[in-house]
Amino acid sequence: MTEIASILLSWFDRNRRTFPFRETKDPYRIWISEIMLQQTRTETVTPYYERFLHAFPDVFALANATEADVLKAWEGLGYYTRARNLKKTADIIANTHNGVFPDTVAGLLSLPGIGAYTAGAIASIAYDLQIPAMDGNLTRVFARLYDLHENTSRSETKEKLYAIAQQHMPPVRSGDLNQALMDLGAGVCKPIPHCDLCPLAQLCLAKEHGTQDALPVKDRKKPPVPLAYDVLLVEHGGHILMQRRKEKMLSGLWVFPLLEGENSAEIIVSALSPVALETEPKLLAEGVHVFTHQVWHMRVWHAAAKDCDTVPAAYRTAKWLTAEEVRKAPKPSAMRLAIACASKLI
Repeated sequence: MTEIASILLSWFDRNRRTFPFRETKDPYRIWISEIMLQQTRTETVTPYYERFLHAFPDVFALANATEADVLKAWEGLGYYTRARNLKKTADIIANTHNGVFPDTVAGLLSLPGIGAYTAGAIASIAYDLQIPAMDGNLTRVFARLYDLHENTSRSETKEKLYAIAQQHMPPVRSGDLNQALMDLGAGVCKPIPHCDLCPLAQLCLAKEHGTQDALPVKDRKKPPVPLAYDVLLVEHGGHILMQRRKEKMLSGLWVFPLLEGENSAEIIVSALSPVALETEPKLLAEGVHVFTHQVWHMRVWHAAAKDCDTVPAAYRTAKWLTAEEVRKAPKPSAMRLAIACASKLI
């Protein structure tokens, strides 16, 4: 065991963060938690993890569920491709692997939605394989420990850091070391580091050279693209129009009819044709939802219809849903403001 691994495991034994998903070696539960932890704060995951496992306690329960059920259980976590890939992988594990997860990195990488980081996490935590789980935290920690000034967004630098990290994976407790590195990166070796709290400060070359604030080097993120949408709440007699998204973004989720841009009431009326409206569209609220690559600036409009026999020509896949059907439908967080407005209408 290297000195870095030895020191860090001792530190981890005294300071480890406690979460329900850390109290297991079950690859199914580790897999669920690691997929949830992608793009989501660790502290946020716990209630979603517990609810998801209550609904789908094993891989067979998940495989037997509908995609809509899975999306509903995932509601609020965002990045719904993760949930769709969970369902695809569960089908493969249940139907072609008799419910048994692969115990090799290659086998794990062959499954939908499992990349190098997730494969490393499952392999090391569930099977104690000497594999690093290279996420942003590990990248930052090792770039600073070795004072590495190469661009970590590039594949050759990622490969170098992976090789460095693998050298420190011990023959036992590799999963614990990965989690120790994650905790160190999350709480100590943060983008603005707390070197005075770091158990590895005496071994850190960036600390020695005073370059820790400049590392890791990586490409600047492109700012998200701003988009304007009018969200149309069309209701009649306890029913409201919604449609299931077919587009790649938010695919399979239910949203209210969306009209791109900031439109006049006259244009909204035209978009809702041939529905006979009882009232003119009225602006109810305005809000913003931030995605990774887009920012939606939304205006929420309400119009009452004379009946619920037809759907707008521009929204042929829309359906009139009751309040209970709206509640049960899987919906994206982007619709949260509109849902709050709709709940007062139906």
